[in-house]
Amino acid sequence: MMLVVMIVVLINTALLAVLFLRDKERAWGSLGNQISGIEKNQERLERLLREEISKGRAEAGANFQKAREEQSEHLNAFSNAVLSRMTEVSTLHKNQLDSFIQQLSALTQMNEQKLEKLREVVEERLKHLQEDNSQKLEKMRETVDEKLHSTLERRLGESFQIVSERLEKVHQGLGDMQNLATGVGDLKKVLSNVKTRGILGEVILENLLEQILIPEQYEKNVVIKKDSREAVEFAIKFSGRDHPVVYLPIDSKFPTEDFEKLQQAQEHVDLVMIEEAAKALVNRLKGEAKKIRDKYIDPPRTTDFAIMFLSTEGLFAEVLRRPGLFESMQRDYKITVAGPTTLAAILNSLQMGFRTLAVEKRASEVWNLLGTVKTEFGKFGDLLEKTQEKLQQASNNIEDAARKSRTIEKKLKDVQVLPSMAEKPLLGENGAEDLYELTHDDTAV
Repeated sequence: MMLVVMIVVLINTALLAVLFLRDKERAWGSLGNQISGIEKNQERLERLLREEISKGRAEAGANFQKAREEQSEHLNAFSNAVLSRMTEVSTLHKNQLDSFIQQLSALTQMNEQKLEKLREVVEERLKHLQEDNSQKLEKMRETVDEKLHSTLERRLGESFQIVSERLEKVHQGLGDMQNLATGVGDLKKVLSNVKTRGILGEVILENLLEQILIPEQYEKNVVIKKDSREAVEFAIKFSGRDHPVVYLPIDSKFPTEDFEKLQQAQEHVDLVMIEEAAKALVNRLKGEAKKIRDKYIDPPRTTDFAIMFLSTEGLFAEVLRRPGLFESMQRDYKITVAGPTTLAAILNSLQMGFRTLAVEKRASEVWNLLGTVKTEFGKFGDLLEKTQEKLQQASNNIEDAARKSRTIEKKLKDVQVLPSMAEKPLLGENGAEDLYELTHDDTAV
């Protein structure tokens, strides 16, 4: 309703604007009449609109009532159709369900019958299988018993034979052990002699020196102290500044009595005897170190220290086990104690030093040799350059020959080829070489 009124108002406003634009030149008196006419027309239009609106409302109500009745009829028909369809579907489902139940029942009965038959077959076969397995197991048991019996007898016989053989070997080993014990006793008797022990230590020390150093790097039984006749067992030679040769004295010691007493005390776990034996061993080692210092150390003819070589690793380990003994001998007596392994390491380091000195001495010879090599290498470069020129010249000659060969081929392109028997008298024995010489002479002319 409001929309219609607004439309009417807009139409009137538009008409007024049009009339105003057309009749703006008319007098203001006629304008009032027109406005009153327009108001009348507006009232008439409003009345007509009210009538049309009321008619539209009545028609709309009737149409709505009719549509609602038709919709109700359609809904009733649809619900009836759905109910009938659902009834049909439920009936169909019920029939199908009954059929399925019957089929399932029949299938269940069939499966039960098949399972019963299968159970009977399986039981029968299991029974046959058990009987067969029992028979086979009995046969296997008899076979295994026979084989076990024979194998056991054979293995027992072999075992007794092996045991008897090994007992015989043990008996032989006991005899060897007795012989070895006799040999150890003889060795103890030999080592009980101080001179023999010294010779043994000297032999061990000499073997180490021979394995690591060359004979020119050490001397044996050499007098190294001035105004003395005491000869050290071995001395390593160094090159010195004030003297042509500086010696490093090495003397071997083998105090077995004190060391054996200490070991016996340790085996009996006698603390008093251990303390006394250890003190006696320390005093013995210090006394030997003092003798070595007084007899062989004489700087600058010798180094300011010497090496005391202990022939066994056990004795050297005992020295290291005593707190401060190794350092005390170095500090008080200028003696370095070394076992076989330690001495080998010292000798290896000295050997590396000897090699370094040899390299330094021959450094000038190496530089001269490098200068000579440099000169000869320059000459070799000149020779390579000449060879390259010759090769380049030969390459140029080959290119000229190829170019002349192509020129000859072009000139002889239209010439008919002669048979092989006819071309020999014309070209001669050398063939293509004579032809090349001819063409070469022609080009030269």
